[in-house]
Amino acid sequence: MNELIIKSSDKGVVIALLHEGKLIELHNEKSDNSFAVGDIYLGKARKIVPGLNASFVDVGYEKDGFLHYQDLGPQVRSLNKYVRQTISGRQNKWSLTDFTLEKDIPKAGIIDSVLTSKQNVLVQVTKEPISTKGPRISSELSIAGRFLVLVPFSDRVSVSQKIKDPAEKERLKRLILSIKPKGFGVIVRTVAQGKKVAELDSDLTNMLTKWKMIYKKLQKAKAPEKILGELSRVSAILRDILNDSFNSIIVDNQVLYDEVARYLQTIAPDKEKILKLHKGADTIFEHYNIERQIKSSFGRSVSMKKGAYLIIEHTEALHVIDVNSGTRTNNSDSQEANALEVNLASAQEVARQLRLRDMGGIIVVDFIDLHTAENRKKLFEALKEFMKDDRAKHKILPPSRFGLIEITRQRVRPEMNIKTVENCPACDGKGKVEATVLIVDEIEDKLNHALTVDNLKGLTICAHPFIAAYLSKGLFSKRVKWFFKYKKWVKIRPVYAYHILQYALFDKNDDELSL
Repeated sequence: MNELIIKSSDKGVVIALLHEGKLIELHNEKSDNSFAVGDIYLGKARKIVPGLNASFVDVGYEKDGFLHYQDLGPQVRSLNKYVRQTISGRQNKWSLTDFTLEKDIPKAGIIDSVLTSKQNVLVQVTKEPISTKGPRISSELSIAGRFLVLVPFSDRVSVSQKIKDPAEKERLKRLILSIKPKGFGVIVRTVAQGKKVAELDSDLTNMLTKWKMIYKKLQKAKAPEKILGELSRVSAILRDILNDSFNSIIVDNQVLYDEVARYLQTIAPDKEKILKLHKGADTIFEHYNIERQIKSSFGRSVSMKKGAYLIIEHTEALHVIDVNSGTRTNNSDSQEANALEVNLASAQEVARQLRLRDMGGIIVVDFIDLHTAENRKKLFEALKEFMKDDRAKHKILPPSRFGLIEITRQRVRPEMNIKTVENCPACDGKGKVEATVLIVDEIEDKLNHALTVDNLKGLTICAHPFIAAYLSKGLFSKRVKWFFKYKKWVKIRPVYAYHILQYALFDKNDDELSL
């Protein structure tokens, strides 16, 4: 069961993807966001760098786009010819039926044999500007649809490798060959499996319409200029991941509701009924418990069930994730079985964290040591299974002798980074503390252990007055909810001498508990 929750504001939209109520993806689309992945620009080659076998291209961004020879695409000479003739007026139609294709460039060629300084070049953003770098761009254009991807200046038809049935692959290939125009290649996406020719033809027609828009815009274009914008992030996500497992799409803005409804009518009319408009006093993220999940998922430490936790560190070169069993009770028959259990749970959380934070580059995960090859293989296969729904290209290496698993993951947008610190009232904001919601979660975990596992009575929580008030004030306070859950009354005692993060649990004899 998947849900898409979309929160809008003057600055843009934040999109949360939930699976079984748990946050697995978070996207932030700013209203002024340009140079998004998929956008097509008419750029101007500024500097050819033979040493890098690449060119820097002016696409209108403060930093020039980077175009490597390997990203030119085999048909770049045909593309350059089409652009040149369209701008000059010699190409008088969008169709490629009568267009004479040029010879493909060699795989191991040099860039100055294809591009010259100040030459116009049609490029597509493949990686958004990150940090001090400009956008990464490619001349191998593709126009993505719901079921198909259109590739100009090619006649090749290929089918997604995730479609395993040979008969289905052959059927789809035969259908596409019967409807596609000359001069265009087509990639059949996984979601096309089982679709009828009418749906595929409609998708192809929509993509050809976009190609016509490119042709018309090129006729009067002057570099640098945007020629075709990708869909909004909301529509792009719907296009790429919408399937039968979705049971609701919820937005909090009428204008956005209308936009999503129109797009759903185009790509999946039967899904329009799952679109809902959120109304209520509380914000949409608070109502669906997303705000708390964000706070608890983006810190340096990420807690899991039964006391295990991850430590996530970011460096300039790579990301490091350390798996810790923490205060987890060892109920397994052996240390090896316990380590495997913690590692499997951690592998699932690691896969979620990579998607949630959109971490890219090299990621090293330090799992708890496993001594048998069979268990190391179980962990490796489990991690691959947990990451199979990750749409970013990735590769996972088997565990090393030291229990390390290396992962490479493609990142095409800036990493999602949420601050989980608040101004500390004890020092007037001069220092930083972990978000107080995480402290409350920590208290609840220890309370649960004391009342259920140790079955204690007469429990007292001593905490800073701010935390104590949060736990005890209000008709439906945390303390009241605990009473209904555990059928035991918990005393809350404010201690002014405590720091904001300091707390302690005491039993009925006023002995402090060490949990």
